[in-house]
Formats: sequence, structure tokens, C-alpha cells
Amino acid sequence: MIKTFVLDTNVLLHNPNALYSFAEHMVVIPFIVIEELDKFKSSPDKKGVHARQTLRELDQLYKKGALKAGAKMKNGGTLRILFSPKEVPHPDLDWSRNDNHIIGIAWKLQKEGQTVFFISKDINARIKAEVLGVASEDYEKQLVEYDQLYKGWRELFLTDAQIDSLYKDHELETNEILNENEYLLLKGEKKTALAQYDLEKKRLFLVNGNLEAMGLRPLNLEQRFAFDLLLNDDIKLVSLIGQAGTGKTLLALACALHKVIGNKPRYQKLLVARPVVPLGKDIGYLPGTKDEKLRFWMQPVFDNLGFLLQKEDGERGFGKAKERIESLLESDLLEVEAITYIRGRSIPNQFIIIDEAQNLTPHEIKTIVSRAGKGTKIVLTGDPEQIDTPYLDANSNGLSYTAERFKGQRLVGHMFLSKSERSEIASLAAELL
Repeated sequence: MIKTFVLDTNVLLHNPNALYSFAEHMVVIPFIVIEELDKFKSSPDKKGVHARQTLRELDQLYKKGALKAGAKMKNGGTLRILFSPKEVPHPDLDWSRNDNHIIGIAWKLQKEGQTVFFISKDINARIKAEVLGVASEDYEKQLVEYDQLYKGWRELFLTDAQIDSLYKDHELETNEILNENEYLLLKGEKKTALAQYDLEKKRLFLVNGNLEAMGLRPLNLEQRFAFDLLLNDDIKLVSLIGQAGTGKTLLALACALHKVIGNKPRYQKLLVARPVVPLGKDIGYLPGTKDEKLRFWMQPVFDNLGFLLQKEDGERGFGKAKERIESLLESDLLEVEAITYIRGRSIPNQFIIIDEAQNLTPHEIKTIVSRAGKGTKIVLTGDPEQIDTPYLDANSNGLSYTAERFKGQRLVGHMFLSKSERSEIASLAAELL
């Protein structure tokens, strides 16, 4: 049975490829959605990029007859572009609102006998559709269950003799079913060990317990595993998820600086980027040049860099640390950038940190990771429970989606950090607020 899916504007702004997510079924784009996309197309942010991409796709399908019988899409489905119905579904529905026109099309198609689903990332719009008797759903193609998200490590019980063998040979064969690059807390009757799993060799390898970068040492088990991932040059993509104070950004920056300006440099440059997602006006309303504007948004990164360099410099103090940051920027060993300006670049031989990655869509994460050139390592950090972007949540953001989708890949590692180490009050806030 052919189903009809009516798409809200926010679905296409979230992922332009949503057009092709409904197999052989009918996809309907209300004409008013095209008008809304037109308003976004000149925007320099991700909404503008997604709007322009969607409009290009629709233009090609329009030429194939999307306004008439429907245009056949590459996935076997059919696309139609429809105008709003003249009949108002309910007298209480405010017909001056665009959302209600979109819902009205879904209602009209269902009234004609079609099996209709209204797809929107706006929960209020979905509620209104349900009240009118139209089945509604979130766009779930790129959803994960955050509560069930892969943690990156687990406990495993072995005999003391097996743990002794691991310490002696630094590796141990196992028949356990584990994920590639998954970490283990191995427990015997009286002994413990830390290990990482190699799927190809089906062996556990002992994790180095003496890890340090820029004078920083891991403070708990999960941080130790994260350190190991960050310092491993064979792991090209690392995702670190955790609440405020768990050390995600600080650990990533410490290991990145170690790999860029340490005794044995591995990468040519450290590139740190964050999505510009303000609570008020965006970056264009701040005074100054692009670099001066970025200072506002990148200040948390500079704070962490100052702490690390001050820690390494010891008695030379924070003033010296600030000078070193400026020196790193001037010598092109350090670059800070807004996510917007990474699009279209090819970035080889760099250590890239994408901070606050929970504010990115899966499509944006794909765009960023695909920028990585030969020899580049990318680290994604963020807290999916603190999202500032409309229509994203803990289950649909790009960071959670990437961590789950890349689980078990040889070049990828993930760690969920659960313990706050910032301060007692920060830990209490993360737990109670």
C-alpha cells in the first residue's frame, strides 16, 4: 500500500536528503514550504545551506512534473508539490499561520482517502495534526535512543590467571563478543586490569596506565580510556559525550596540544571549531572583524587552553599562557574557527576538535567529517542533554547519531564520560539541576 508523507519545513532544514527517506511512497511538499525555504536560502548559517540544497533538489524534480502527476525520485518514490486547500479543516485553526496550511494539506489528502502521515520536528505542529485526526511522526531516520547509547566500555569478569597472563604478554585472546576499540575493566577475584579490544585479532590489549599530556593526567576510569583514544594515531575519529565538568574539551585539547607542539609532533596544526548557536543574535551582530567576533564564541576554548598552558608553564603564570596562545595563533599551529567556515575545505594532517557538537545535525557532522584529509584526526565533544538548537534533541543530534552509527568501526572510538571532575558544586549541579 502506497503511503503519503507530508513534510514540514523544519524536516528539510534538518536534513535536505529527507526527500529520499520514504522508499517507494508518495512525498508531498506543500507550496508554502517552498516559500519558507526561500526565506532561509540567503542565510549564511546551516539553515541557509540546507535550504539551498533542498531547493536545488526540488528544482530538478519540478522539471520532471512534481506539480502535476508527480515526479519519480531516485529512490523509487514520487514527489508532489501541492497548494494549500481552500477549505479550513477546523474553525479554531488560525489560517494565517504557515504551519496550519501545511497540516491542512495533510488533512485534505487524508479526507480524499489516502493513508497520510504528517512529518515534522515541531512537537506543537504534530499535536495539532493529531487533534485533527492526522497521524503525525517525528523525522526518525536519524534518531537513536540516547538512554541506550553506546558507552564505549564495559566490565568483564576473568580469572586472576587470565589477568596475570594479560599483564605478562600485554595481550590476551578472547571469545567474548565485543565492539571494535571497546574498552574493558577486567575484574578477577583479587585482580583488575584495563584493556582494549581488537576485533580483527580477537584479542584484548593492555591499556597503558601512565598517560599524560600537557601536564594533565586522567582522574577516573573513563578519562583514562578517553586519553588512550585521543593519543592513539590509528583512531581517526573520536566522540566524547558527557555532562558539564566531565573533562571532554579539556582532555581533547590537552592531547591535541601534545600531538601538535609536544616533543614528537604528529600533526601540523590544531583546528578547534564550534557551531555558532547563540541564545540571542548570531555572530553577525557582534562588533569587529571575524576573528574578533569569534573570540566571544571561542572563549571557553581559550579558557581551557590558558589553563593547560599555565599548568605546563608552572610558575610562569597565566600571563605567559596568554602570550603562548597568541604565539600559537600567529605561527599557524593553532586555528579557531566557526563551523560555518569549515564547509568546502579539505583539511589534511591536522588534529581537529569540534566542540559543542550536540548542536549539529547528522547531516552537518557528515559534512564536517568528510572534510578530513589524509593524516587528520577528528574529535567530537558535547553534551546531548544541553542542546540550544531548535528541533534537535538528545536522540536526534549529530553527536549521538555519530557515536551510535560508527560503533564497531576500526578507525573510530567513543567514550561516554559520566563523572564530573570540575568541582563539587559543578558535580552537584549536573546531578540535580
